[in-house]
Amino acid sequence: MARYTGPVCKLCRREGMKLFLKGERCLTDKCAFERRPYPPGQHGQSRSKISEYGLQLREKQKVKRIYGLLETQFRNLFKKAERMRGVTGENLISLLERRLDNVVYRLGFASSRREARILVTHGHFRVNGRKVNIPSYLIKEGDTIEVAEKLKASEKIKENLKSAERRGIPEWLSLDAENLKGVVTRLPQRMDVTMPIEEHLIVELYSK
Repeated sequence: MARYTGPVCKLCRREGMKLFLKGERCLTDKCAFERRPYPPGQHGQSRSKISEYGLQLREKQKVKRIYGLLETQFRNLFKKAERMRGVTGENLISLLERRLDNVVYRLGFASSRREARILVTHGHFRVNGRKVNIPSYLIKEGDTIEVAEKLKASEKIKENLKSAERRGIPEWLSLDAENLKGVVTRLPQRMDVTMPIEEHLIVELYSK
């Protein structure tokens, strides 16, 4: 399956905001967006009027890049959100937050969602005591996510947990840092996501 392998800092610059794709580096003065806060390319600094469709497309691309999804994955998740009860946009955000790679990142076991996805794929996490190596696995209320025994002595995990203290652990998750274990106390809600996302634009785009 094709996946973007180019410079991720260009993605932040293209979307006009920090997407925190490089973890701790994004919080330092080495962040490319801090030095060049304009779109990449020859005409990056020129101003151009963006259409309504352009706004909708950019919002969709931004959210896709934040969570590291491909177009087919994102569209399938949107269709799932449509079939659920409630507001489609809010359902979509909740489903994105419930992905295992995102939960691993939110708990602080990884410095970025990209790193979390790699760790999950390599089988370094247990959900309710069972190995799960599918990043798109949707967690449920009451699930327990634990670092595999072979990785518990990793200094990298401990460093990630210290860095995660800056951004904090969401209220819908409970972290036992000593035992490298987290519990989903409730399902994530729209108010739990603080990044500037206008999900109604994505709904409008896919509803055309």
